[in-house]
Amino acid sequence: MNPCFLLSVFISFLLILSNGVEAAASTNKVTNIGAIIDGNSRTGKEEKTAMEIAVQNFNDISRNHKLSLHFKNPQADPLQAAYAAQELIKEKKVEVIIGMDKWEEASLVANIGTQSQVPILSFAAPARTPILTSLRWPFLIRMASDGSEQMRCIAALVHSYNWRRVVVVYEDDVYGRESGNLALLTEALQEVGSDIDYRLVLPQFSFLTYPKDAVQDELINLQNQTESRVFIVLQSSLPMLTNLFGEAKKAGLVGNDSVWIVANSITSFLDSLDNSVISSMEGTLGIKTYYSSNRPYKKFEALFQKIFKSEYVDENNFQPGIQALRAYDSIGVITQAIEKLGSNTTSPKMILNSLLESDFIGLSGRIRFKDGMLSDAPTLRVVNVVGEEI
Repeated sequence: MNPCFLLSVFISFLLILSNGVEAAASTNKVTNIGAIIDGNSRTGKEEKTAMEIAVQNFNDISRNHKLSLHFKNPQADPLQAAYAAQELIKEKKVEVIIGMDKWEEASLVANIGTQSQVPILSFAAPARTPILTSLRWPFLIRMASDGSEQMRCIAALVHSYNWRRVVVVYEDDVYGRESGNLALLTEALQEVGSDIDYRLVLPQFSFLTYPKDAVQDELINLQNQTESRVFIVLQSSLPMLTNLFGEAKKAGLVGNDSVWIVANSITSFLDSLDNSVISSMEGTLGIKTYYSSNRPYKKFEALFQKIFKSEYVDENNFQPGIQALRAYDSIGVITQAIEKLGSNTTSPKMILNSLLESDFIGLSGRIRFKDGMLSDAPTLRVVNVVGEEI
């Protein structure tokens, strides 16, 4: 056989093999996603589980594109969240960062995202949106709404029972994060003819040596200062909430002629509390985000419960909350964006614009953005502590 012919066949074979390798490489693109969440908290555990389910679902059906999740735990420290973002960008080459349940974390990470031109999908939003937010943090997308709708809902509840004077309760922190919601609630109450009669500001739980004594002292001061028995709890950590209601019940401030209302951030984790805590909150009303129990949710719920129960055996409840649904949908925002762009995903600006153009019905509701924030206000409902709608 002609040697030249054999050489020609061999070269053709190498070219075909080379093209096949290149094609395989081009059809197995991996997008690295950074996730900054508090893995020690109930919320963080739910978010991590939901994200992993969403990524696995996408990777199972996608032939030419895979997602890789890289988690960082900032330990509830905004500065650590910023450092984590820098590490994810430099070391893991992430193209998007998601997470950040606190606005203090989100704003610092947004600075890093803007400097590095990496889109940031935050689960937190400020109570009041600062002026020129989109100009200051052009790469920040908030998978959340501000607090105005919830404060109006609380005010409407107060008005429906003709309560004129209320007590606002919240746990203090070094960032003063409740100041925005407090201002919104004050305005909403004034619009319905009610006022805040007393502010019960509880010390930050982590700073207390004897939390029960501190709560008792605050409740004694409250009883000496006001006769109002309508309490609105805007924000509290789980340990402080447990002490608050335990001591309030002992003082005769739960039940009888007293009314307690807790904000969405508290109601969302009530299902994870044990019965002893729930019993001290009997009669408490809560604001809770509504979401549909449709077929996609049921499918997700079954898988979530199975995984969550196996990974977090010490938890009392394995039901996904709104945080889990929103975390799942955040991955949906990313997958739809990269599928829309196809292979043209090298430009951070193109990725950002594609993320902002999202419009779909997720597990948590409709997902679409305006001015860098969810454009559709959440549907809120009033529940009691055993989760029954009122």
